[in-house]
Amino acid sequence: MSSIDIRHDHAQSTEQARASVDAIARKLEERFGVKSAWQGDRLSFNGAGVDGGIALLPQQLHVTAELNFLLSAMKGPIEAEIRRVLGERFS
Repeated sequence: MSSIDIRHDHAQSTEQARASVDAIARKLEERFGVKSAWQGDRLSFNGAGVDGGIALLPQQLHVTAELNFLLSAMKGPIEAEIRRVLGERFS
């Protein structure tokens, strides 16, 4: 198993950040079948070889994920894509 741990600063309100994270979650479900659910200010997700979450913190997102053996080989590109999407949605 391989871990991803990313912190990304943002200037959105909690409501805006939650809406942006919801949009990301919908894309993940459409493209990869990843299921997600909010638990307070943390969106947990799992499926398709990944288990993790996105925590909404004041002015920061904290993305964590555990990748299964097969996805571990693609950790670099997966992490780069996460950073790209966060940059687009939260910069």
